[in-house]
Amino acid sequence: MSGHSKWSNIKHKKEKSDAQRAKIFTKIGREIAVIVKAGGADPEVNGKLKDVIAKARANNMPNDNIQRCIKKAAGDQNSDNYEEIVYEGYGPSGVAVIVETLTDNRNRTAADMRHYFDKYGGNLGQSGCVTFMFDTRGVIVVEAEGVDEETLMMEALDAGADDFSAEDDFFEIITAPEMLGTVREAVEAGGYTVASAEIARIPQTYVTLSGEEELKNMVKLIDMLEDDDDVQNVFHNCELPEEE
Repeated sequence: MSGHSKWSNIKHKKEKSDAQRAKIFTKIGREIAVIVKAGGADPEVNGKLKDVIAKARANNMPNDNIQRCIKKAAGDQNSDNYEEIVYEGYGPSGVAVIVETLTDNRNRTAADMRHYFDKYGGNLGQSGCVTFMFDTRGVIVVEAEGVDEETLMMEALDAGADDFSAEDDFFEIITAPEMLGTVREAVEAGGYTVASAEIARIPQTYVTLSGEEELKNMVKLIDMLEDDDDVQNVFHNCELPEEE
C-alpha cells in the first residue's frame, strides 16, 4: 500500500489530551445528531449511525453519552440544525487542504476558515480546487499487539477490503467507502481491536515543505483548524515529520 503510511503519520501523530478528547466527543455528538435526523435512530437500519457509533466507541466515548446524543437528536425537533460544508484551500507553498465542517452558522464558520488560512500563509480556494488530488476511502486502523499480520490481512481482504499495510504498532486496512461498515464488522467479529474506522480523503501525492517557517505555519494551521468546534475533519497532502 505504497504511500499510505504517510497518511498514518499524519492522522496518528499526537496523543489526545483530556481536553482534546472532550472536544472529540462534542464533534462526534454533532455527527450523530446530523445522521440521526437524516436516517433515523436505529443503527440496524441507519448504516451511517452504526459506523459513527463504532467511531465513538473507538474514541472511548461512554455509551451513556452516545445514547443521550441519539435520543436527543431523535426526539428534539427544535435542537440545533447543523449544515455540512466542505472548505478547500491551500496552506504554505500550495499544500492542499480540505476541511469538513458541521455548522449552525455558515457565516461565522466561513469567516473563521478564511482567518485561519490567511494567518498562516495560505488562502481559501473555490469548491473543487483540491478535491481531485484526494481519493475518498474507508480507513480502518487495528491495534497490532498480539495480532498475526497474515491472518488479519486475509480476513480483511476476504471481507471486501481493497488494501492492507503494516505500520509500527498498528495495521491499516483500506476499503471502498461503501464497504467500511462491512469490513469493520468482520474485523471486530474476528476479535481484533479497532482503533478507528472512518471515511477519509487520502492524498494521491504528498508535498514536503523544506522551509522551517513554512512547516511551522502548516502545523499551526492544522492545529487551529482541528481546535475549531465547527471542524469535523482536516485532510491535507503535507508530509509532516514524525514526532520524537
